Amino acid sequence: MRVVLSGASGLIGTSLRQHLSAEGHDVVQLVRRPAATEAEIQWAPERREIPATALDSADVVINLSGAGIGDKRWSRDRKTELIDTRVQPTATLAEAIAAATSKPVFLSASGIGFYGNRGDELLDETSTSGDLFLSEICRQWEDAAQPARDAGARVAHLRTGVVLTPKGGALARQLPLFKLGLGGKFGSGKQWLPWVTLDDEVRAIDFLMTAEVSGPVNICAPSAVTAGDFAKALGKALGRPAALPVPSFGPSLIFGSELVRELLLAGQHAVPDVLRTAGFTFNHAQLDVGLKELLKKPTVT
Repeated sequence: MRVVLSGASGLIGTSLRQHLSAEGHDVVQLVRRPAATEAEIQWAPERREIPATALDSADVVINLSGAGIGDKRWSRDRKTELIDTRVQPTATLAEAIAAATSKPVFLSASGIGFYGNRGDELLDETSTSGDLFLSEICRQWEDAAQPARDAGARVAHLRTGVVLTPKGGALARQLPLFKLGLGGKFGSGKQWLPWVTLDDEVRAIDFLMTAEVSGPVNICAPSAVTAGDFAKALGKALGRPAALPVPSFGPSLIFGSELVRELLLAGQHAVPDVLRTAGFTFNHAQLDVGLKELLKKPTVT
């Protein structure tokens, strides 16, 4: 299949590109700089510009564009950037799909933050949106894909949870402290943490390329855990204690109270009902198994 991919240099995008190429797919990357190879196409989503031929012969368009949610303090300008770097690429691709003669499948990133902070409420893809800033980002993100849907394309929104990999993201940030025995739960530890390994994230996106699934899709393991249980499991996987609670004032000084409140102290007890109904099987359905696989030492030959 011919796959057009945006956000190919990000954490998920890099692994997805490598996986799809290894599976024999023809992967074309959308880049903002001048294209360096035939496998790249230059575009300018901030100006809603994409070559008219960019989606020629494309079977699937996968949109993973967006500035890192937890990389910087949420100033007013940063919050605008977080929205714009998601909405503009999504709208650009949706409009290009709508204009294409043959409509490719559109798999567009979103987030579990769509649901807001919902306590112990069980959240599937039919659950309503929340009232956090992250919820607003996700609503605008998903709404931007409407032109493709109106034109008859199959559109799926990838509501991804916390992606676990030692290569980057939340787990990579936590590992140094936990390896020193200084890790622990954030806040009360009772907030739910919807997680998925990078391997299962990539496999789920691959699965959705051909599965007859439209609309929101929760990409998170079927066994959600609380933040407290996650800290215990990570400590156990590393053979280190994990009993020290992490005070919120430290991260708040660095990243601001709003980011900490929404990313670290809010939770969603989300379940992947759509994926399970469609027949997807997780390699890492249980956290202890997933962490053991992620943290195993590479074999030296």
